[in-house]
Amino acid sequence: MTHAPVAITCGEPAGIGPEVAAKAWAALRTHVPMVWIGDPRHLPPDTAFHVVDHASDAPAICSTALPVLAHNFASAATLGTATPANARGVIDVIARGVDLVQTGAASALCTAPIHKKVLMDGADFAYPGHTEYLEALTAAPRAVMMLASDALRVVPTTIHIALEEVARTLTPDLLRDTIAITAEGLRDQFGIAAPRIAVAGLNPHAGEGGAMGTQEGDWIAELITDIAASGVNVTGPWPADTLFHAAARARYDAAVCMYHDQALIPIKTLDFDLGVNVTLGLPIIRTSPDHGTAFDIAGRDIANPTSMIEALKLAHRMATR
Repeated sequence: MTHAPVAITCGEPAGIGPEVAAKAWAALRTHVPMVWIGDPRHLPPDTAFHVVDHASDAPAICSTALPVLAHNFASAATLGTATPANARGVIDVIARGVDLVQTGAASALCTAPIHKKVLMDGADFAYPGHTEYLEALTAAPRAVMMLASDALRVVPTTIHIALEEVARTLTPDLLRDTIAITAEGLRDQFGIAAPRIAVAGLNPHAGEGGAMGTQEGDWIAELITDIAASGVNVTGPWPADTLFHAAARARYDAAVCMYHDQALIPIKTLDFDLGVNVTLGLPIIRTSPDHGTAFDIAGRDIANPTSMIEALKLAHRMATR
């Protein structure tokens, strides 16, 4: 393997991130060059790893050991219980991974799950999640979160905010940007020359002519018509409750949704283990498994690595494309 490796951040060391990374390496070690960034003490004790000085050393040894760029943390991990003292290390590893990709030492970034409250409590982390932090690190005008699998691709226009804030946060500019970034990502990162995008309505039945909400009639439908006139294959607003059955999914390449759960519930129901988080709009490739830290099963050797495997495979495909 001669391609620059995919950089894997350790994520929350008290969760399942190190375990699924080690399992993913075991499954992909001859197929995807990778390098794990973190404290070797946090890896499962039976992990065959090798500390490297540079990311460029990783492909040569990936088939026999998990390459590790060592990053010293304040303490060992207590599996299942996050240590606030390690919060700064988690944050710094993400920044280090971004730097590796921006300088060309790594081909893409694959991030293990973080625990946002622990980072806020332990290191005054000022971001709602990975997406917003990566946006700041790369100086991207705006990043967009996509959840992708073979069954479905979804993009929430608003993300980590309370449901009561969605209607006032959702604006024409925000939706227009989300559709544009989605179309560009489908073309550039997924290789879809003429992507088809379906847009969900905000309200039940997409407002039902104003009987259940007015945003669709006031501006959403007109905005979609305007974007379509510019050459983007976008349709909607469609009632969200009929947008995700098999026949509907066959008519689009990605669905742009209005809020977090409207997007994530369908994909997690259809393809929970195979879903991958992809950040569009960044100047780097970034994927992540579509699950959390799973403190309840950390250290029990039962965590399913499938989503991490798919995230690494997708990152590598995007990079080699």
